[in-house]
Amino acid sequence: MQDSIKREITISSSKERIYEAIANPEMVTQWFPETLEGNYAVGEQPVFGFGEHGKSQVCVVAAQPYEYFAYRWVPGAHHFLGDVLSVPNTLVEFRIEEQADGSCKVLLTESGFAALPADTVEAAFKQNSGGWEFMLGRLQKLFETS
Repeated sequence: MQDSIKREITISSSKERIYEAIANPEMVTQWFPETLEGNYAVGEQPVFGFGEHGKSQVCVVAAQPYEYFAYRWVPGAHHFLGDVLSVPNTLVEFRIEEQADGSCKVLLTESGFAALPADTVEAAFKQNSGGWEFMLGRLQKLFETS
């Protein structure tokens, strides 16, 4: 079983605008969770709402404008609510790299699957692997239409 999911997309926009789409609670809900409850800042544990699919608590661990944003969460369809740091979780990292042509590469890594309970790791990895393809596509479309 792999320990991490890695995805990469290119967006024709500035690092600042892309970072805002990832780190600003009003922007992130335009492409990822439908809702966000609580403070979306380092050290806080806000709740992502995914409509009929449930809610998932996250723990924001890093915010370095305009290059890096990261949080921990319990992956998969378990929709964990509670102290994320008290249970096995994964680290979701977004890195933004400016390219010579003015576009930016967005690198997503979700790591830590190997530390998840054996009975959930395979399903969580598979679900999130496909989920990130879908969600990063939504992030790209956000910039194509704006």
